[in-house]
Amino acid sequence: VQLVESGGGLVQPGGSLKLSCVASGFMFKDARMRWYRQAPGKERELVAHITSGNFADYASAVEGRFTISRDNAANTLYLQMNNLQADDTAVYICNRWPDDWGQGTQVTVSS
Repeated sequence: VQLVESGGGLVQPGGSLKLSCVASGFMFKDARMRWYRQAPGKERELVAHITSGNFADYASAVEGRFTISRDNAANTLYLQMNNLQADDTAVYICNRWPDDWGQGTQVTVSS
């Protein structure tokens, strides 16, 4: 199993980023997928979850600003992040529920 994230970077408050996670080594279309994030000095937290049937759920801190989606033909998971704030600064990590993890991509929100 391999999960490779990309799309992180430095963005100003109010800006947007779209993260990608390319998956391999398993049947992506059947997998429950999640995005987590971990900020310095804080515990890893669940950001968003999507089922194989495209049911999505979000942490309250990002609801209405972030959108999780998947492209099964491309074996890719996405996280569209809008209206980013300083508190969104973290390493964002792709997860195949329950135990497979990517390396993460850094998102920094700063003026």
